Amino acid sequence: MAGLRREPTARQVRLGVELRKMRDAAGLTGREAAAALGVSSTQINQIESGLSGVSEKRLRRLAANYACPDGKLIDALVAMATNRPRGWWEEYRGALPTPFLDLPELEHHAHYRWDVEFLHIPGLLQTEDYARALFSYVNPEFPEDDVERWVEHRMQRKVIIEGTALIPYETVIHEAALRIRVGDQSEARTQLNRVLELSEADNVTVRVIPFDMNGFGGAGSAMVYAGGPVPPLDTVVRDGPNGPVFIGAEAQLRRYRTLFRRVEAVSLAPERSRDFIHKLTKEL
Repeated sequence: MAGLRREPTARQVRLGVELRKMRDAAGLTGREAAAALGVSSTQINQIESGLSGVSEKRLRRLAANYACPDGKLIDALVAMATNRPRGWWEEYRGALPTPFLDLPELEHHAHYRWDVEFLHIPGLLQTEDYARALFSYVNPEFPEDDVERWVEHRMQRKVIIEGTALIPYETVIHEAALRIRVGDQSEARTQLNRVLELSEADNVTVRVIPFDMNGFGGAGSAMVYAGGPVPPLDTVVRDGPNGPVFIGAEAQLRRYRTLFRRVEAVSLAPERSRDFIHKLTKEL
């Protein structure tokens, strides 16, 4: 079929997943959905797999055939199908693994973002030196040019908290992440001061969980929660063996929303968190 994608993005896959969920909720088979739309069942399968695009007209016809009552969700899916900007991350296509291009695309469309970190400073708050030291340590086989490409990519992702299209950003950082020296003492002090500086921005909230905080049982591992235009289109990102893993199942989203609020509840308030980080800088 003409126009068939070889490697759909995470956003394109998510659109297909949501259309499949909508069809399943209507109790229709792919063959029945295809007949109602006047296309082949193969084309429905390709749309639901993210391998083929879908126009606004066809998407709205599908939603009508599925008797979907959620107008806001349908409008958001139409935007996913038709709003396809060629973002800055495209310059890294072929140079970085695809999931790491899906992440800034997700951030570009996010309405807010929550982070939880235990071992490292959150990527959006990292300095160049910190990111460089981290990438060099985790990937010692990388040539210097590759390391610099990863650092540059990470710095450009900061556009959502420092650029012109700002979104609300909340992060909870464990004391361990603040104390671990990825680089040297001077770089550690610079990094903590950078966190303090960014925490003063109106759209940024930084909270800290000290070692001696009661009632904290952990959260498994670091997590990113990106808010969509409607709650069903929120996305959780977890670290996987081959890069970021994107999660959009409704039950999982509820679980991670609850988990974030639990972690947030046992953290220090923003002002106390800044005082805590400032104290750590004095110890360096």
